[in-house]
Amino acid sequence: MATWLYRLGLGAYRRRRLVLAAWLAVLAGAVCALVAVGGKLDNEFTIPGSESQRAQDTMAEDFPAAAGTSAQIVFTAPEGGEVSDPRTAQAIRRTLTAARDAPQVAAVVPPERAGTVTPDGRTALAQVNYDVSRSALDDGTLDALEETTRAAEEAGLEVSVGGQAYGNGVLTPSVLELLGVVVALAVLAVTFGSLLAAGMPLLTAFAGVGTSLAGLLAVSSGVTVSSTALSLALMLGLAVGIDYALFVLSRHRTQLARGMDPRESAGRAVATAGSAVVFAGTTVVIALLGLMVVRIPFLTVMGLSAAATVLIAVLVAVTLLPALFGLAGARLRPSPGSRAARRATAAPRAGTREAGDRGAGGDGNVTGAHGDGTPGKEGPHGDGNAPVPLDGDSPPRPPSVMGQRWARLVTRRPLLVVLAAVAALVTLAVPAADLRLALPDNGTAAHGTSQRETYDTVAGTFGPGFNGPLLVLAEAGTQGEAGQRQVAAVAGRLRQVPGVVKAGQPQYAPGTGRAVIQVVPEGGPQDESTRDLVDAVRGDAAAIERETGATVSVTGTTAIGIDVSDRLSASLLPFAAVVVGLCLVLLLLVFRSLVVPVKATAGFLLSVAASFGAVVAVFQWGWLADALGVASTGPVVSFLPIVLMAVLFGLAMDYEVFLVSGMREEWVRTGRARDAVVDGAGHASRVVTAAALIMFFVFASFVTTQDAIVKPIAFSLAFGVLVDAFVVRMTLVPAVLAMVGRGAWWLPRPLERLLPDLDIEGARLDGEPPEEPVRALTEIKAGTG
Repeated sequence: MATWLYRLGLGAYRRRRLVLAAWLAVLAGAVCALVAVGGKLDNEFTIPGSESQRAQDTMAEDFPAAAGTSAQIVFTAPEGGEVSDPRTAQAIRRTLTAARDAPQVAAVVPPERAGTVTPDGRTALAQVNYDVSRSALDDGTLDALEETTRAAEEAGLEVSVGGQAYGNGVLTPSVLELLGVVVALAVLAVTFGSLLAAGMPLLTAFAGVGTSLAGLLAVSSGVTVSSTALSLALMLGLAVGIDYALFVLSRHRTQLARGMDPRESAGRAVATAGSAVVFAGTTVVIALLGLMVVRIPFLTVMGLSAAATVLIAVLVAVTLLPALFGLAGARLRPSPGSRAARRATAAPRAGTREAGDRGAGGDGNVTGAHGDGTPGKEGPHGDGNAPVPLDGDSPPRPPSVMGQRWARLVTRRPLLVVLAAVAALVTLAVPAADLRLALPDNGTAAHGTSQRETYDTVAGTFGPGFNGPLLVLAEAGTQGEAGQRQVAAVAGRLRQVPGVVKAGQPQYAPGTGRAVIQVVPEGGPQDESTRDLVDAVRGDAAAIERETGATVSVTGTTAIGIDVSDRLSASLLPFAAVVVGLCLVLLLLVFRSLVVPVKATAGFLLSVAASFGAVVAVFQWGWLADALGVASTGPVVSFLPIVLMAVLFGLAMDYEVFLVSGMREEWVRTGRARDAVVDGAGHASRVVTAAALIMFFVFASFVTTQDAIVKPIAFSLAFGVLVDAFVVRMTLVPAVLAMVGRGAWWLPRPLERLLPDLDIEGARLDGEPPEEPVRALTEIKAGTG
């Protein structure tokens, strides 16, 4: 792979103008497609094949108004007054008459018919039904409905409009959300000490994100795409786009500082750091594609859109970035005497020779860091003898840097560090035992919005169940009056079920014998009591059919949300098993070691568990909720755990590869296990730290949004990246490898022969004809910039 990427990097460098023109054409094509076909986001959650979805589809045939979305209008009379007062009642009637004439309204149910007037007579609740889903509402439909309340407001009533028709809108990045990009620029400027170099990853990230989002919005005209999918693609595209470019650019500048020709350096940077970028990006893409196994359409589209964004970020890093290297030329070379130049030239030079450097494979000799660098019978994989320095002399150690100081500190007492780090992560993960999942409703909307005011008023005056009524589809065994008697018996039977506050009169279709019955539960849409009620009605379905002769199915927005959460909960462990298995296999192929994959997988699971714990503590328990602007505490967004595992898996493997590959390089070069850990961590720590900080600030900037779905996802990703990079990768990994010593790189001989050689660090590049005379490969691969 490294050889192919080397040629790709050289080709992009040589034909830089053609590559730039191609990317501009792709971006322009995506934008033109968006302008031509437009785009419409759809935030409806459906779950094909479930009881609730089948009943919803059947109900739409006879009761389109009941199957569509609905809105609520709450009227509150002034203190001391009642909604039945003549003047007040007239204003309410005028409002409801205007609501019937509002766009797309199928029916209006007045309070007196629905029986939704409070005992004190001061508050009334009317329902507005649409015969289309929420996503099919036109842009001005809800605004027109809100305009109809003017007559009631002029009569002195307090009026609020909400209900299921209102939901999460499209996330529009604000100044606070874009602050992450500004912080990323600052981190890049400090890392590189050059504004030209700092701006390059941002430029390529913007190009990738712009292409991805324009294409995604264009596709949304024919495919259901949610605003959450768009937000996740934006967050992930910015984060990985900047980080992948950072890794490749850092290697390029390191090689330039050592005197390498810019063209040759571009090829080598894409071959080495680019190989790790391709590997890391592939792991993210595979994990995101794994969301399809859950078989929920909106989650499948979310995974596909995010995977496409990551794939574009990888392509940008290995094609557009080397083309920009060609435009910049030698101007990217660190100034002589600068800190960047000193770091590059201080990294260990050639001057060692690995035992048996004739080749890889059958004779078990060593030439590189991964495939060709896997020692056989003459090296540590065979009889335990490590590579030996040339002429028996140890290579000079580079001056101590912050990363090496930290690695030296954590490897001084590795067992103590491992126990402390694991204990801290387990403590953070403790709240995860209380994890509850549900889809957000208007109770999680921002304070001050119309839908949140309506939700709170309804819950406080009528009860929380009126915010999420269930719909029961009753199908009689016969039609006409006999069928009507059967569905009436069903309604009476439902009123006897514990947890039911109210069961309305059936809406009956005599032609088919079907009826819809609205059931109001005691609890709100996210309460466990509502879930229990749904299970109870479904459990009694057979008994109800025996007693009444009619079959019953539970549906409605609340029931569909419960079914979605249940399927996601059931899919979590199988999905985790797939991700963990993938982690073990990929790292086994890359590092040709048993200890490294097991250690990396355990660290990933600890990071995920700690992130789950932090999410529960903030969004369920309310810790720091006010400081983070959490509008309401309650169950966590039901698809957050799977999305977090998919994304964090790829990011964790990203840091693992860049950090451990440096340690592996030093081990092959020197044969000193503990020194290899310290030196390898020192070389990679600066870039890994910068990459982690950039990702953290990009994700954290989205925590400022009021979107009830995006906010917890952004928080979990920001926290997960912080914990995984600094606690697991920068602390736990060096300590574990120091404890294991040379056993960290051991691989059974039969497995060594069986595994393919990925050559992710470009050990075969010395066989590639260079563009200019360069030093040996081992000389230019030790540092990361």
